[in-house]
Amino acid sequence: MSDPFEALLVVQDHDTAIDQLHHRRSTLATRAELAGVEARLSAIGSRTAVLGAVRDEHGTHQADLERQIEASRARRAELEKRMFGGQVTAARELQAIDEEVRHLARHVGELEDRELEVMEVLEPLDEELGALAAERAELEESADRLRATIDREEAAIAADITVQQAEREQAAAAVAPELLATYERLRAKLGGTGAARLVGGSCSGCHLVLPSMEVDRIRKASPDTLITCDQCGRILVR
Repeated sequence: MSDPFEALLVVQDHDTAIDQLHHRRSTLATRAELAGVEARLSAIGSRTAVLGAVRDEHGTHQADLERQIEASRARRAELEKRMFGGQVTAARELQAIDEEVRHLARHVGELEDRELEVMEVLEPLDEELGALAAERAELEESADRLRATIDREEAAIAADITVQQAEREQAAAAVAPELLATYERLRAKLGGTGAARLVGGSCSGCHLVLPSMEVDRIRKASPDTLITCDQCGRILVR
């Protein structure tokens, strides 16, 4: 390309395309969807931890009640064996054993009632924990699928960026180093656009209409003169 300013516009076009590809990669809809899934997984993890702690506390209480029930039943069975096995004949001792057996029976009943209360508390906890575990499994599958999709999308975008960069380098080779350096400086300063075409009397970079006298001056300048927009400072290609 013989005209360095036209070549500069080609460089600008590739830079714009590259910027758009980078923006597209950073704002993938799939990435936002994944963020939502990960946020829900985090919430499930927090809720599960809280419920799990409560469930463990009640589970420990239930296990303790079961041990007490088992011990009381074993003691009652032992006493009944002595009472009905003929090992004890004294009336007073038999009466004492009978009273202890009755006491143990009442105690076991009380413990069983308390255990039932604990089980009634555990049931909804277990149901919610189960539902959370099922939801977590589904979300983890979704997260894996979304990550795979993101990898594919990013790979495709990276390939497009590589093509644009190669074509950009080819176009930049036709631009004088000093002009390219000026363009790069303006591009960094002006939001990614360092060169723009003069269309009619307007700068296509800032889209403002230049004064007619300025447009006339630009038209009369030699083709190799570096012209910048007096509104935004971008290099104007005419």
